Amino acid sequence: MRVGLAQIDPLIGDFEGNAHRICLEIDRARGAHCDLVVFPELALVGYPPRDLLELRDFVSASRRLWPRIMDAGKGIGVICGVVDVNEGAGKPYRNTALFFADGKVLAAYHKRLLPSYDVFDEERYFEPGQSAVLLEWGGERVGLTICEDIWNVAEYLPRPLYRCDPVCELMAERASLIINISASPYHLGKASWVEGLLASHAVRSGAQLVYVNQVGGNDELVFQGRSMVWTPSGELAASGADFREDFVVYDTRSRQGDRHASVLENGAEVIEGLLLGLRDYARKCGFSRSLVGLSGGVDSAVVACLAAMALGPGNVLGVAMPGPYNAPESLSDAEDLAGRLGIQFQVLPIHDLFESSLRALQPAFEGLPRDVTEENLQARIRGMVLMALSNKFNRLLLSTGNKSEMAVGYCTLYGDMNGGLAVLGDVPKTMVYDIARELNRRHAWIPERILERAPSAELRPDQKDQDTLPPYDVLDGILAAYVEGRLPASEMVARGWDPELVRWVIRRVDQNEYKRWQAPPILRVTSKAFGIGRRFPIAQGYRQSS
Repeated sequence: MRVGLAQIDPLIGDFEGNAHRICLEIDRARGAHCDLVVFPELALVGYPPRDLLELRDFVSASRRLWPRIMDAGKGIGVICGVVDVNEGAGKPYRNTALFFADGKVLAAYHKRLLPSYDVFDEERYFEPGQSAVLLEWGGERVGLTICEDIWNVAEYLPRPLYRCDPVCELMAERASLIINISASPYHLGKASWVEGLLASHAVRSGAQLVYVNQVGGNDELVFQGRSMVWTPSGELAASGADFREDFVVYDTRSRQGDRHASVLENGAEVIEGLLLGLRDYARKCGFSRSLVGLSGGVDSAVVACLAAMALGPGNVLGVAMPGPYNAPESLSDAEDLAGRLGIQFQVLPIHDLFESSLRALQPAFEGLPRDVTEENLQARIRGMVLMALSNKFNRLLLSTGNKSEMAVGYCTLYGDMNGGLAVLGDVPKTMVYDIARELNRRHAWIPERILERAPSAELRPDQKDQDTLPPYDVLDGILAAYVEGRLPASEMVARGWDPELVRWVIRRVDQNEYKRWQAPPILRVTSKAFGIGRRFPIAQGYRQSS
């Protein structure tokens, strides 16, 4: 049997557009002489639909497109992810894989394992399925699963979460081909985990395993694609491309298929993930042009490079806003960067705005020394200028803060945190430098002085980040252990970090939760990003001891 893996990028709630794309891919599969074509989880609706599911007409509107897709499936089997209605007790809907051919539904499999950890909240909306589904097709005993159904393996979950194992049940029913339709969000290094998971399932089940994953960016989540087929001997037989739509053909008899996946180093992988997330966020939100504040530092330089790559240099405006404490080289480096990238560039000094603001505030501040208030005032003036440009010219403002700064609150509310998307909000500072060097290896866009100068917010004379923060390599190590590893302070100290520094970092992370709740959406590229995947209360009194 020839199987087509249709790795598509749906827009959440665009039923007409998604259905049109599904029908085109069905035609493509038929033209490639496929007997079966498989689409990702919730391909018609887009994943994750979240509280759109609570709108009364949302699901019924999507179901009105079923006949069109089914009519397109004449002469070929189709497996497509949809939202179905739960007619019995429990949650109102089911996350479903429809198997249909020649205008008839042959099977409807309902997802059985519903994740409710990290970025997932499927138990909020869906009722789990209760039984396995197998059917004969193309000479194979085909078993259906959806995403999390194959993740009930000890080493791939934080702890045992489920009381059933759908793959084991399909093994007991002697499935020869296990299909998994998925919408599994990306994080750095996840592809190798998925490969190990799929290979182990194929070997232990003795079945060929077809995994079709969504691709694209939906808000803060990025989906890598990289659909795969694994043989019972644990060999990768077919693979879809990384971070782009693709169509892959696999033959279950010869066990041969297309191989489109890439081998990406960490820096290159994160770049591709960020580009896809930025490009899709802008496109799906109706923006074609963007805006970046260029400080002459590495963060804004990297964001400008990514924006130029994702949207085209002619659609990017870089704005330099020199103030009273900026070194002359900051402006010249920003202008140099813009010239190398070929983006538009504008200089809007903030000296006069800053001085007039100080004069206006002088009666209230009478007799008080200057402190961080005046520093933040400069950042907020820059944020005001950028938002004014964004409003006037309908440009998506990209904030440039990195994960290290956002973690410990080294950022200004209504200042440098302003924007429609936080491109680097899940990228630690040390990784920002890795990305910058990778971009320069390819294109030599970023002036070397930007990479060599000590990082500085330039909000007071001779200011350096390291005046306030630990060295970034140390800070990022502790942050990774606390935020991504969820390690207690005692274990971090046991690993060799200074107890006082560990307490300081944890205290800063916890105290600045209120800032992050007001940040733009953050593109997720690590295993634990700030935002929807990390739900800490703002007002809380728990303090760790080391």
